[in-house]
Amino acid sequence: MTLLSFLPAGFLDSGPVQRALVTGAVAAVISAIAGVLTLIRGQSFAGHALTDVSAAGGAAAVLFGAGPLAGFLAGALVGGFGMETVELRRRSERDLVAGIMLGLGLGVSALILGRIVSSGSNGGAPVTILFGSLFILPPGVILPVSICGAVAVVLAALFTRPLLLAALDPDLLTVQGGSPRLMRLVHLTMLALAVAVSSLTVGAILSTAFLIGPAATATRLSARPGRTMALAAILGLIAGWGGILMSYKSYDWTDGHAWPVSFCIVALIVAAHLLLPPVFGRLLKPRQKG
Repeated sequence: MTLLSFLPAGFLDSGPVQRALVTGAVAAVISAIAGVLTLIRGQSFAGHALTDVSAAGGAAAVLFGAGPLAGFLAGALVGGFGMETVELRRRSERDLVAGIMLGLGLGVSALILGRIVSSGSNGGAPVTILFGSLFILPPGVILPVSICGAVAVVLAALFTRPLLLAALDPDLLTVQGGSPRLMRLVHLTMLALAVAVSSLTVGAILSTAFLIGPAATATRLSARPGRTMALAAILGLIAGWGGILMSYKSYDWTDGHAWPVSFCIVALIVAAHLLLPPVFGRLLKPRQKG
């Protein structure tokens, strides 16, 4: 008996399922990398703000007939670089700027989504933008999603060490000839890519869970950045693929009314965060000496 024998008949042969699995995998990997860096930098609230700003971009893209992924990415980039241009040092002030961006993003999203609904052109857009719909992704989405994933992975491979150093000790990075500001921009680019793909996966409102959840769980299981990123990616993959399978199977549990994929993914992320660290935390983290 193999793992494939537990899958429903025709599950892997379905085009929508294949697109969902690929998109979910890309979202899991790049969200893990960006999420761990975001937690180390203490900017989880800023990451949440970017998800709401990305919703405005995704809504604008739908309004003008463009793909939502491009809108999510544009919104996240504008929000991220907008926050970076405000060169504030104190964390309370950074959180203030992030809060303003969050409110602005939600307000613009409400305006644009209201316009879409009132026009009657796409009544399902608000649910798709805010909460995702993996099973209705168009066939052409795989290429741009893969490009976003490849760019994020290349940036991580090239700049992981200076990114970590910029997060932990910017002064030391400066002494070594690096640029903390450049690393912040690289991190924001990776964060925008992760937010865009995860928004396409679970929706803009819930993409924070994909970005922060697996990373937060992994940081409780490992103290080494490289291992933490790998664990976060594995947890994200399990949650993403498991949520897709759970949603697919829920057709049989609920008389044809399937559970939303985004709910299933987020439920698995939360369950992992609550259950795994108490069980495996002491086994995976190195023991403290003394």
